[in-house]
Amino acid sequence: MLAGLIAPILYRAIKNDPEALCLVALRSWKDPMSDTLVPRRALDAPSRWAMPVIVLSVFVTPLAITGTAVTIPRVAVELGSDPVQLQWIVNGFNVSFALFTLVWGVISDRIGYQATVIAGNVLGIAAGALSAFAPTLFVLDLGRVLAGVAGAAVFTGASALLSNAYGESARTRNFAIFGTTIGLGSALGPTLSGVLTGWFDWRGVFVAFGVVALLATVFSGVLPNPRHEHVPGRKIVDFSLLRNPHFLAMCLVPVAAGIGTVTLVTYLPVAFGAIYGLSAPVAGLFMLACTIPVLICPILVSRVMHRYPRVTAMTVIYAALIVLVIGDIGMQLVGVVPALWNIPFMILVGAGFGLTIGLVDAEALAAVAPHRAGAAAGVLNFVRLGSEAIVIAAFAAALAWQVGLRIPDPQLAQDVAAGAPGHGDTYAAGYHIVLIAVAVLVAVAGVAILLLHRARLRGERSAEQRTEAVATCAAQP
Repeated sequence: MLAGLIAPILYRAIKNDPEALCLVALRSWKDPMSDTLVPRRALDAPSRWAMPVIVLSVFVTPLAITGTAVTIPRVAVELGSDPVQLQWIVNGFNVSFALFTLVWGVISDRIGYQATVIAGNVLGIAAGALSAFAPTLFVLDLGRVLAGVAGAAVFTGASALLSNAYGESARTRNFAIFGTTIGLGSALGPTLSGVLTGWFDWRGVFVAFGVVALLATVFSGVLPNPRHEHVPGRKIVDFSLLRNPHFLAMCLVPVAAGIGTVTLVTYLPVAFGAIYGLSAPVAGLFMLACTIPVLICPILVSRVMHRYPRVTAMTVIYAALIVLVIGDIGMQLVGVVPALWNIPFMILVGAGFGLTIGLVDAEALAAVAPHRAGAAAGVLNFVRLGSEAIVIAAFAAALAWQVGLRIPDPQLAQDVAAGAPGHGDTYAAGYHIVLIAVAVLVAVAGVAILLLHRARLRGERSAEQRTEAVATCAAQP
């Protein structure tokens, strides 16, 4: 099901651009065991199926980040409602993913990028099985921690493959596809998880994650295996790129989207269950109001920018941030009005996220020198997924704290925070406070992006003035 959503579309995109299938034919590399250069040699071009397999492997990570929370109410009924262990179903994945992204950066340079992706998929199969058949919350948490380790391996290896196995223009385009996949996975996670929970109960969600990892493992033989130079002391993630104001601004855009959209789509199904008494499948269907705009808006943006050249990327980004803030503020109506009345603002939340998908990746990579595009994409996606993991954990902790302030019984507060029905007003009150913080943070991020953009414009004007001054001096006798 998950494979069918993403692989055919991306295969057609790659097929239509033969350059995506070409590798730099000649490359010098240094043998890490000696001081001599190995003679240049022809490298095999990546298979046309390599990119779909990479996308299939990576797609599970954002799904797991945003979709797992949908299972919490069902898990609480079967395995207990301990708040710490329930939140570690989500946080366990997020924390281990963030930490092991750096660890796998070191390992992948030693064992190879293809091997890293395969290792991540194999661990993903094990994590899916452990989670699906967990007899206790503790075992389920272990499964999610292992899944985070697996996701970090796949993400790290896949990013490195894209950086090393493709030519310059194909690499840039494939990284845009890579970022779009992450965005779509983040948006679709709650809906897909809700549907799977309705069909197969909560265990079916983790079975599906494992099956996707299994499929990716089966077809991993098509992945390229570029030889690379191991450079001692090389940075795993080159954060010096963040000194570039425009690149930093582009990195802040997915951070704002993570705060304003990903947190909501992650826990909104739980809120609908707690406040309106909706089942997981019905709540998941409601989430289509957020996810459909994510699918439509990138196409709409592309057509508008092509037809109206005066519509710039920054125009779209500012519009997206404004729409997102309005949508977040409008979600204050959750619990105040009937569930259906929330749909217009859910559409705005999804649109605010979808308007920048793909666009941000292209702008970020264009902001750096071509030879640093791979490193830039790594930083961008590290910030994107890392920020999502952090803000989701913070959202859950803040919501549990707000519910705890309103319910003196600790056990009852734990159950309500986990999405148990019957105390919808209390849950909604805490939810509204957290949403106010969300809207404020998105607005702050928007102001920061605006200031960075102005700094870039000032820098460009200064450079032009210096160039004109030099030209004027050179023209004088």
